[in-house]
Amino acid sequence: MKISIGSDHAGFQAKERLREMLEAEGHTVYDKGTNSEESTDYPDYGHAVAKSVSSGECERGILVCGTGIGMCMTANKTPGVRAALVHDEFTTEMSRKHNNANVLCMGTRVLDEETILRLTKIWLSTEFGGDRHALRVEKIEGGIKS
Repeated sequence: MKISIGSDHAGFQAKERLREMLEAEGHTVYDKGTNSEESTDYPDYGHAVAKSVSSGECERGILVCGTGIGMCMTANKTPGVRAALVHDEFTTEMSRKHNNANVLCMGTRVLDEETILRLTKIWLSTEFGGDRHALRVEKIEGGIKS
C-alpha cells in the first residue's frame, strides 16, 4: 500500500518509528516531514499528507502531532479526506469499519509509541464494512444539504 506520513516536532520520533515499521511490512512510504524535533507548524504537514491522499498519490495517510487534534482538523479541510483521531483499539477499528477513514491521526502526548504502532497495524488491516455505512460515508462526502 502507498502510505503518506507526516508529523510536527512533537510527533517526529513516532513518525520515524512508523516509517520504519511500514517499510519493513512492505508498504511504500511517502514521508511529508517534518525532519527534526525543531518546533514547526503542524498544518504544513497535515495539508501535505491530506493532499497526497486526496490526489490519489497515496491510498492512506497517517499524521502524528502532540494530541492529534490539530492534524485531524487540518486534514479534514481537504476534499475526499476522512481523517479520524483515534485513542484506542475500538476507535481505531470503527474509524475504518464504519467511516472508511483514509487518514489516521494520533497524538504522542496521549499515546505512547508502542500504542501508536499497534493502532496503526489495526487501522491498516481493518476493512470498511460497507452496507449501511456506505450511505453515511456518501453523506459525509456530500456535505450538508439544505
